[in-house]
Order: sequence, then C-alpha cells, then structure tokens
Amino acid sequence: MATFASTTSPTPFGVFDDYTDFQTEADNMVVFVKRKLGDDVLSVELTKKMIWSSFEEATLEYGSILHQYQAKSTLLNYLGYSTGSDVQQKLPRQNLEYLTRFSEPYAMEANIGGSYNFMSGSITLEDGRQDYDLTTELKNGDDTALFTLGSNAETSADGTLHLRGKMKIAEVYHFNPQAAYRFFDTTSAINYLNNEFSFESFTPETIFYVLPVFEDILRAGQLDTSNRVRRSNYSYQVTGTKIRIFPTPTGQLDGKKLWIKVRHYPDPLNPSYTDNSIYGVSDLSNIPYNNLDYNKINSIGRQWIRQYTLALSMETLGRVRSKFGSIPVPGSDVSLDGKDLISEGRSDKEKLVTSLKEMLETLTYDSLIEKSAARAENLMKQLKHVPIPNGKAIFFG
Repeated sequence: MATFASTTSPTPFGVFDDYTDFQTEADNMVVFVKRKLGDDVLSVELTKKMIWSSFEEATLEYGSILHQYQAKSTLLNYLGYSTGSDVQQKLPRQNLEYLTRFSEPYAMEANIGGSYNFMSGSITLEDGRQDYDLTTELKNGDDTALFTLGSNAETSADGTLHLRGKMKIAEVYHFNPQAAYRFFDTTSAINYLNNEFSFESFTPETIFYVLPVFEDILRAGQLDTSNRVRRSNYSYQVTGTKIRIFPTPTGQLDGKKLWIKVRHYPDPLNPSYTDNSIYGVSDLSNIPYNNLDYNKINSIGRQWIRQYTLALSMETLGRVRSKFGSIPVPGSDVSLDGKDLISEGRSDKEKLVTSLKEMLETLTYDSLIEKSAARAENLMKQLKHVPIPNGKAIFFG
C-alpha cells in the first residue's frame, strides 16, 4: 500500500511534504476522512492524493488566518523591517520606531529635528531696496541659488534640470540672539558682559535657583520670543517668491548679507540620508511570514486542520458525485447526494473559519492587555475583602 512518503508529488505545492509529522498525519488523514464519509459502508470516490491535497490546503488556510491576526498585534514593530527575514512563529520585541517616525514631521516643522536637511544662504542687501527674489538671489557660499539645490532639483536622463518649485523659509536671522544674556537676570547690565565673556559663574549678581530643567527651557523660549517681537528693529514679510525687508536698507547696510535658513519640501521616498527601511515592510502584503513549521503546530491547531480537511474532502466528494445525478441499478436508480455534500462541506468550512477568527480576535495583544488590566482590577477588589491576621500585617506610610 502506497504511503505519503513513498508517493511522488503527493500534494500540489509540496509545502509540508518534508515534515515528518505531516507525513505521518497524512496517512492517518486518509483513514479519518474516508471513515467519516462512510467508506466502510459505501465506497468513497476520493483518491489519496485528493485527500492529501485537502490536507495541505487546510494547513495553509490555518497559517494564513493565524498570520492575519498576528499581524494585527505586531505590524507596527515590523514596519521598515527587512522583507527577507522569517518572522513566523516568533515573539518580537516591542519598539517605538513607528511613533518616532510618525513624529518626525512635527519636529521638522518646529525646526528641532526631522529627516531632511536645512540649508542656509544669504541675500546681499542694497541701499534703498526692500524687495528681493528668494528663488534667484538667495545663494550659498558658492554663489549658487538655494532654490536649485537639494531635493528641489531633479535631473532627467537627457541632463535637463527640472525644479519642483517648492522651498520653505525656516528662519530669517534679522536680529541678534539675546535670550542667553537676559537668562540669569533681566536687569543687570553686568550679567550681559559676564555671559558674553563666559564669566557668569564668578559674579555675585548671578543667582542660581534649584529649578527643574524644563522651567529653564520654557523661560529661555519666552525670552527669545520676547526679543523677536519687542526688541528687534528689523522685520520682514514673505509674499510668493519675494521677501520685503523692513525698514528699507540704508547706506549703512549696503552690501551686508541677510542670512536665511530654508528647506525644500520633503520627498517621502528620498530623505536626506540613505534609509533602507523605505523598502522594508510597509503593509500586510510584505510582512515576511513564511509557511508554518508543521512540527511546531500544537494539538489545538492540528484538530482544526483535521476538521477543515474533512470539510474540504466532503465538498470535493460532492463535486465528484454531482457529475452523475444517479447510478442505474437492476430495477431502479440510486440517487447521489452530491449537492448535499457540497452544501454541508461549505457550511462546515464557514463555521470552522468563523470560530477560529473569533478565538484569535480575543488573543490579539491589545485584547490580552485589556484582559490583564481587568484581571488586576478584579484582583484588587477581591483582596479588599481578605481579612488580615492580627499582628501579621505590615503597613507602610
């Protein structure tokens, strides 16, 4: 009698053919399916390969559903991860890469971080001239317009330079930074000099307070904003590609440079550094889930696979019998139950898939955390009613 191991190409895809547990289970599956379908009474028109094919499909279906629900719990940890690694049946460490990546644009807008470089350049001021063109007159040290550099410029195959036409001003340096000079004492002129020459720790007028660091940061930011609004003698207005300088530059500023920090609008697929994670895991379609190791599937999974194999085999048998409405016998005809088998097989498959999905839904990481929190809360409620033996309790506080 031919066994699974001795049969050439026993399954269509051969995914699990080399697993010893699968080979043993496959031979037993033939007996299981045929007996469940009544082969001991009436011959079942299914070959071994047809049953083995259903067995392979059932195992693949189980793995697919399992991975779908596992992705609900772990997708955030794998975003950007190499698509060439095997992560099935593994417990990944949690990380915050998704959150930090998501927050980068906010840091960039606040000029405190991000994945795209800022550039600085200058405009040469002229006596009596207020308006300047940012696209042509804002240049770097090589006298090249910043508008034509970086991600804003793209060269085609024929060497033609194409400009995307987007550049954003991050800051115009139109005042001297003074927040540091006012940080320790807003009135002492001595402190201005001490801070300028790094002697602030040696003057008796400097008073240090034991305060949290965030208070210093907030106060410095407030002073910086105050200087920008209240103390600067210069201002500007940006309209379209033009910047207007207030007040009108005079002979004293003729030839001086006005420095401006800008950035080009970000290309989501081309940051300022090489980021291979862009080509890594991006969604459910490319998480590196390979097929399950059948030898590691426990009894719960194997029983589901057996029942699903039976349902598939039942549907297959129904299709075979549906090819003939009846079989003539001496003196009568025997009607075949092909349609009933197809209907029952489909119904059983649907019930099995539904029950598995409902169970997996309760086992996602989010659901487990909610259950753990509820369990801890209920435990505390129970402990409140536990009597404490006299003299054996320890109190704190």
